[in-house]
Amino acid sequence: MTGENCVWFAMRVTYRREIKVRKILDEEGIENYIPMRKTVRIRRGRRVKELVPVVRGLVFVHTVQPEIQRVKDKIPYLQYIMDRRAGTKIIVPDDQMKTFIAITGTYGDQLLWFGDGEINLRKGTRVRIKAGEFEGYEGIFMKVKGARDRRVVIAIEGVIAVALATLSPDLIEAIDA
Repeated sequence: MTGENCVWFAMRVTYRREIKVRKILDEEGIENYIPMRKTVRIRRGRRVKELVPVVRGLVFVHTVQPEIQRVKDKIPYLQYIMDRRAGTKIIVPDDQMKTFIAITGTYGDQLLWFGDGEINLRKGTRVRIKAGEFEGYEGIFMKVKGARDRRVVIAIEGVIAVALATLSPDLIEAIDA
């Protein structure tokens, strides 16, 4: 469903049922997104590459409020993620979600993932990527745990953040906040 009132809701699913919820949402014709990553698992003694959710229980749903409420009534284990400070549902702006999907949809093994509150975005510099695969995207250039170099971080405030692979400083430019 697309339209001018559609928004991206950040939602939680209990007990690792995010793939089941995605199937239900797909059958309902409701756009959704689950950040995934490639992993290698042992199945029956063989190494198998699989796509698994990066964060268990995290689903983004793109629809209108009455529609998500109707679906929530059918799926009791699908819950809104709330902004603790404001006490409101977390709604992700379309342009921010578009960037997040483009970056995380690459399933890059160079991506570093962080939960809410794991990194302080105020310590970084706001930048735009000038060239390469992610040209035009904006994020925060900063030092992150688990990486030697500073990286560009794309964040969905209150939910999740992802740090890109190391970029050469000549590929980024600082922008005014």
